[in-house]
Amino acid sequence: MLYIIGLGLCDEKDITMRGLEAVKSSSRVYLEAYTSILMVQKERLEAFYGKDLILADRDMVETESDEILRDADTQDVSLLVVGDPFGATTHTDMILRARALKIPTRIIHNASIMNAIGACGLALYNFGQSVSLVFFTETWKPDSFYDRIKENADLGLHTLVLLDIKVKEQSEENLARGRKIYEPPRYMTIPQAVSQLIEIEALRQSGTLSAEKTLAVGMSRVGGGDEHQRIVCGTLAELQAHPVDAFGEPLHSLVIVGKRLHPLEVEFAEDFAVNRGTWQGVAESVYGCASSQQ
Repeated sequence: MLYIIGLGLCDEKDITMRGLEAVKSSSRVYLEAYTSILMVQKERLEAFYGKDLILADRDMVETESDEILRDADTQDVSLLVVGDPFGATTHTDMILRARALKIPTRIIHNASIMNAIGACGLALYNFGQSVSLVFFTETWKPDSFYDRIKENADLGLHTLVLLDIKVKEQSEENLARGRKIYEPPRYMTIPQAVSQLIEIEALRQSGTLSAEKTLAVGMSRVGGGDEHQRIVCGTLAELQAHPVDAFGEPLHSLVIVGKRLHPLEVEFAEDFAVNRGTWQGVAESVYGCASSQQ
């Protein structure tokens, strides 16, 4: 059996009992280590699970999956995934490859950013399509995400923006020369994401996003509890100008607030606002939604 096991969002104790039993029964256990990160090192996981973990980087998961699937038709093999197994299309591809080889698969679910984002107080059923935002370069600024944000905005729905991470990435020069030299890990921050969003709005000019009139919520280390998790909300301009340290350690996520804003959502998020007065004022004047406490 190939098990694909969600680890949740925080530390070694977030694994489910069903997932832990599968890990303990496995002859090999891989830790997928590039689509997301946990808040602890793999040594903590190994000590808790009682198993050695094999780090599975992008190359292994995407181009060397045969090694992960080796003997999985006669032995239990586990692939551990931060969050939920279906949080990234990479893991769907792994399941399809296993099926093609007639290897039985079993999915063990866990919390992911897709549902834990509700901690900011915005109702999950008011979210539309989620989008990913990659690091821009001088020559590469993909903007297809903007169309999804606009579609959500036209329906009044919130948009979860997943921010880019670069783990075990090569520079263009090293990649071209075939040198296995990797860049230091990089994690996109809320202010950087907002800057890129405003840059694309300036190019598209559809009025979907406004620095002063669009509300957003920045979150970090979601699911990590009060000692780790941070929530900061305000206009895009306020989040862009806010000190990056105030958003906490990576990983960061961003929610663009849609017009179907409910008074209870406004009220819940007020405690996290850069400026409570601005948050309430824009919610009422632009979104037509006052806090239930006003």
